[in-house]
Amino acid sequence: MPDEERKKHGGEPRSGGTNGIEVWPRNWLVPVILLTLRECTSYGYKLMEQAAAFGFVAMNPGTLYRTLRHMERDGLCKSEWDTTNGRGPARRVYSITDAGEAYLNFWAESLEQYQRNMDAFFQLYTGKPARRDQQKYDG
Repeated sequence: MPDEERKKHGGEPRSGGTNGIEVWPRNWLVPVILLTLRECTSYGYKLMEQAAAFGFVAMNPGTLYRTLRHMERDGLCKSEWDTTNGRGPARRVYSITDAGEAYLNFWAESLEQYQRNMDAFFQLYTGKPARRDQQKYDG
């Protein structure tokens, strides 16, 4: 996927430093935002801080707000203006919707499968036995 298209769908261009190999799943920013919104409603700047914990350290604010607009258009989140902050201008506050919860659940299930695949890959690659916590998936 070209970098321009990836940005449109909520991801920064990313490579592992070797021939442009991608190191994150596509659209990784969307479930990261939804996970944060599942915990509590939030505004854009706070969402950027939370996303840094998932590797989005130098994210362009335009990327975040563009992604939030797409997510809102797709029904994954909703927003409203918070005018209760008397010390500054009104801020747009985002919250997750039922469709966003369903999308997040789908991602979590997909990532569990992805984790199993990665564990199997590294077991074969390193020749080491599966991790103990991997065995609970298999049992």
